[in-house]
Amino acid sequence: MANGAGRVDLDGKPIKPMTICMIGAGGFIGSHLCEKLLTETPHKVLALDVYNDKIKHLLEPDTAEWKDRIQFHRINIKHDSRLEGLVKMADLTINLAAICTPADYNTRPLDTIYSNFIDALPVVKYCSENNKRLIHFSTCEVYGKTIGSFLPRDHPLREDPSFYVLKEDVSPCIFGSIEKQRWSYACAKQLIERLVYAEGAENGLEFTIVRPFNWIGPRMDFIPGIDGPSEGVPRVLACFSNNLLRREPLKLVDGGESQRTFIYIKDAIEAVLLMIENPERANGHIFNVGNPNNEVTVRQLAEMMTEVYAKVSGEGAIESPTVDVSSKEFYGEGYDDSDKRIPDMTIINRQLGWNPKTSLWDLLESTLTYQHRTYAEAVKKATSKPVAS
Repeated sequence: MANGAGRVDLDGKPIKPMTICMIGAGGFIGSHLCEKLLTETPHKVLALDVYNDKIKHLLEPDTAEWKDRIQFHRINIKHDSRLEGLVKMADLTINLAAICTPADYNTRPLDTIYSNFIDALPVVKYCSENNKRLIHFSTCEVYGKTIGSFLPRDHPLREDPSFYVLKEDVSPCIFGSIEKQRWSYACAKQLIERLVYAEGAENGLEFTIVRPFNWIGPRMDFIPGIDGPSEGVPRVLACFSNNLLRREPLKLVDGGESQRTFIYIKDAIEAVLLMIENPERANGHIFNVGNPNNEVTVRQLAEMMTEVYAKVSGEGAIESPTVDVSSKEFYGEGYDDSDKRIPDMTIINRQLGWNPKTSLWDLLESTLTYQHRTYAEAVKKATSKPVAS
């Protein structure tokens, strides 16, 4: 399959091998996308990132079957004159680079705005000027809060899907006030989306925008003090995994009432590959990529993860598995949240015939098995106190 013989797109046309410039290839999503491209397609990858730990296994000299199809370039896109040359060498650029951990949005708002807007500008410009296709990764956060969240708590319209299901072409983007710096990320991401869209409208840029809804799986984020900073606060799955590995209660911010949908990374990557290989169906579109069937409150997620981790680790749950904390205590001043995030799947289903497959239980089992296998020993070593002789 890897040589791509006889591979056709959704319209039955042969898929030509292409060169893909992937910015942020060393991250969680990038590592899974690189794996998919190298093992299942004939495409070449120019992998750009500051770090390559998560794709080291793809760069080893003994992975001879694809060593000619991936090149790693250690680049910080902020200020590197090589960027335009690499975009020119490729048929398609995929931009995954971002600061995307909520703990940073209100403690490092300037870095967040610069990383997600200013640093993405040259990428859009080089693609537009050189007539290169762009797949830009945005976020479901651009939707902000649902219309329903502004209704009284017991209002019957809160149950009406038209007040909370998020549609790419209809739903408004509703953010909190300026002093709620949590929205620095969503606002920067929305503005770069508008810029990409405008380049398409005015200058003919061929683009696709991806709005991920909580993609989950192995290699996501980091475990604080093991492969990331001790004081770092990753996203909810890695936060909860860290607590489970250390046998600490899972911290529920503001009672864990926010609702989220989670999708398995391997399902999501299938959708991205369809976008890459079906430009005629994907160009000019914004796609929600999520799993509306996997909806839970953060509290329910904590309960499920506790149960799944007990199963995969063989260790019983601790006596008090969760503890409530305020958002101010956990994230600092200026935090705010979106209430519910349920993607409408109409457009991606119509254009690419794609639907997610993996249930929440199965994706948690797969991810927590990986977390336990990868980190349990390291965490035990880190937490065992040296005994004085």
